[in-house]
Amino acid sequence: MIKENQRLLNIFQFIIDALILVASVILAYSLRFDADFSPLLKYHIIAPPRGYYLKREDYIDLLVFLIPAYLILYYVCKMYDPKRTNSRRYEFWCLLKANFFGIMYFTVVVYFIKHNVDYARIFLGLFAITNITLDFIFRLTVSFILKRMRRTGHNLKHVILVGYSRSAIDYIDRLRSHPEWGYYVHGILDDSMPTTTKYRNVPVIGKISLLPKLLSTNKFDEIGITIGIDEFGKLEKIVETCEKSGIYTKFIPDYNQILPTKPYTEDLDGIPVIHIRHVPLTSSLNKFVKRTIDIIGSLFGIIILSVPMAIVMLIIKCTSEGPVIFSQIRIGTHNKEFKMYKFRSMYLQDDSEEKKGWTTKDDPRVTPIGRFMRKTNVDELPQLINVLKGDMSLIGPRPERPQFVKKFQQEIPRYMVKHQVRPGMTGWAQVNGLRGDTSIAKRIQYDLYYVENWTLALDIKILFLTFFSKKVNENAY
Repeated sequence: MIKENQRLLNIFQFIIDALILVASVILAYSLRFDADFSPLLKYHIIAPPRGYYLKREDYIDLLVFLIPAYLILYYVCKMYDPKRTNSRRYEFWCLLKANFFGIMYFTVVVYFIKHNVDYARIFLGLFAITNITLDFIFRLTVSFILKRMRRTGHNLKHVILVGYSRSAIDYIDRLRSHPEWGYYVHGILDDSMPTTTKYRNVPVIGKISLLPKLLSTNKFDEIGITIGIDEFGKLEKIVETCEKSGIYTKFIPDYNQILPTKPYTEDLDGIPVIHIRHVPLTSSLNKFVKRTIDIIGSLFGIIILSVPMAIVMLIIKCTSEGPVIFSQIRIGTHNKEFKMYKFRSMYLQDDSEEKKGWTTKDDPRVTPIGRFMRKTNVDELPQLINVLKGDMSLIGPRPERPQFVKKFQQEIPRYMVKHQVRPGMTGWAQVNGLRGDTSIAKRIQYDLYYVENWTLALDIKILFLTFFSKKVNENAY
């Protein structure tokens, strides 16, 4: 039933996409040439057309070339694939890719196939913007309607899990957290757990040997294989059983604590090899790009913020005894120690007192001006010097003191992976509210996500959230 629904949805989207292309050509023409309709012409945002220009029908004729090509591009860019769990950002990215290649094709059609006809260049830009906007609004509308339907129990995907393990529990948790995905788990098959066992109202309904009988009912849309590592010997037989039935099968591996979410794989002459850790910043090009941005950004920050920092230094000097700049040993890239600089935000204390622990809410050691600096992150500004020196980066996991690194590396799996990249002034964990006296285990999850999924776009997002997200200061003490 789900497959039939998806087919009908794709036909519907196919037709609407074609109509949107028609509407985009007509609308782009009106915006470019119709002075009574176009606000762009009315308010002189674009120059009015000069001399002779083609009629609307001449542009509509281009749809003979555009519609087939664009629909093929949409298919190639996976815009008709099921999108239950895809983000809006991913869908928008697919739409941008398809339209990028589409406008290149459009340009070829206009200037090479019909080179003897004068088409307006501004029209091409207006068409691209209009088509992307209308198509994205359409897809957002469809997505919103489908999510509402799934939340109310319609258009559900019926699932059976094979294996009661950590991955089964995690999988059920995710599905319950996102009812808009529309997954309904009927039960779990497992050889060791009794049928009285339940997790979040999902029961164990029998042993794995019951799988062929359940598959023969044709009542399920998907099988999720969630056996534990110690049962991997059963995997080949389970997959073979599912393949015979033709039902869509997923493998949700129980090795989350060993491999990253998106493991890096390579083909070694026909043998699949999975790398335990993929760190994008080990690439020379990525390191060069990130370091270049760090140098430019830190220099720019030091110059622009020099006067405000001088004022802060004067206030610190006048309100409490001690040095204006406070330095502290932290652990950086490849476990090397470095001195991290901050504006002093606490009253003077001896080393043994300072090493007791991090700052907590209403900590009496924090000065009045220090409380303001910590809340606004002003105390971190001297770390621009650390960034310029190469000890730190603008964006990255926050560095920790040596005594805590020794403690956490014994207690938290994969804690030391964060030291494969430069520590940062701000990071993915911090913009999600995980700073100060918060869960270290949770913070490390976010740090590892950053290490394993670094992109320049992610750095830009973190930088933006550092200035505009309310979560950044939630636990700033």
